[in-house]
Amino acid sequence: MAWLPQDFCPFPGLTVAEHVAYCGWLKGMSAGDARASTGAALEAVDLSSLGDRPVKQLSGGQRRRMGLAGALVHDADVILLDEPTAGLDPLQRERFAALLRRIEPQKVVVVSTHQTEDVHDSYGYVAILDRGVLRFHGTVKDFVSVASDGIDLRDRVRQAYSRYVVGEE
Repeated sequence: MAWLPQDFCPFPGLTVAEHVAYCGWLKGMSAGDARASTGAALEAVDLSSLGDRPVKQLSGGQRRRMGLAGALVHDADVILLDEPTAGLDPLQRERFAALLRRIEPQKVVVVSTHQTEDVHDSYGYVAILDRGVLRFHGTVKDFVSVASDGIDLRDRVRQAYSRYVVGEE
């Protein structure tokens, strides 16, 4: 299992490649295997060219992608991501969604987010938890079916969320 917390903090003093390899080692890989897998993990998140850069020099979006590479390096079957697009601009969120779509389909990716605008582009299934109660679980299509027809899909997602969480339109 891999986990990328919302408040991801890179290890200071390391390069991007060292950080990703260190994440693999922390998850039980040998140091050699972790280093050997780092290139593929960086490639998966479009950071291959920054492997030698100190982590302190990365932008926020690059740090998020490096965090995802650290989660991918040990080839986990389940990947948990907590608010992975928090603080990212719309283009960075699009890029992150594209990265998620490239993860092998047999892997399970669970994303916790409050950003409903990403739901229709990024995810196949939705589960709504409200104060510990499961209000909905199912496909995105089923999720938005409670919203008004004839409005933009993003607005339908927001409207559906409001209906499930607060029971309003």
